[in-house]
Amino acid sequence: MKCIIFGNGSPPQKSQLEYLMNSGYETLICADGGAEKIREFGMIPDYIIGDLDSITPETLEFFKHKVKIIKYSRQNDTDIEKSIKFAASGGFTEAILTAVTGDRLDHSFCNLGVVLKFRNLMKLSILSFRSVLTVVTGLTEFETEPGEIISIYGLNETAAFTSRGLKYKLDGIKLPFGVRESTSNVATGRKVKLQIEGGTGFLVRDFDTMRRNGFI
Repeated sequence: MKCIIFGNGSPPQKSQLEYLMNSGYETLICADGGAEKIREFGMIPDYIIGDLDSITPETLEFFKHKVKIIKYSRQNDTDIEKSIKFAASGGFTEAILTAVTGDRLDHSFCNLGVVLKFRNLMKLSILSFRSVLTVVTGLTEFETEPGEIISIYGLNETAAFTSRGLKYKLDGIKLPFGVRESTSNVATGRKVKLQIEGGTGFLVRDFDTMRRNGFI
């Protein structure tokens, strides 16, 4: 099962959200204040989850009889983390996080870490503006189209990357964050193959290309 977890950061376009919900991500979970933007969109989420300190009383009242609202008082994890744990416990195996980046760099950085922290719990991606970020390790193959901009970042010093189908070929190259990266690489064909040994990385792709070709 797939779901969308909607945070309190910069929101996606409503059309992006609608596309995802029509493409298998049918369950919409709002992490606390994320419900504010969903209400502005004129949409009804399936769940609102968190400590409820970021949602206004008016929005809480509006959704009170329309949505299942679950309050967690614990403060040792964020509302996004609470939502991921809730989704995993409910049998969801894949989630796209959106509205989890924005004008708070600390929040954005934290949520990048969240997809790493919970990568073994469920498959997680982040949709941020035009970009889709996923964690990659081992062998990863995906369909694309010639010319798609693809960026790759290593998350430790031991991760070595080998690629097929990229203009700037990686051949056992290490890409430690802050030292070296493969930003704005380019797909040359209709399939890319990545082999990552000794660690993990971030893969960043173009949402419009993925949507246009039905890759997401």
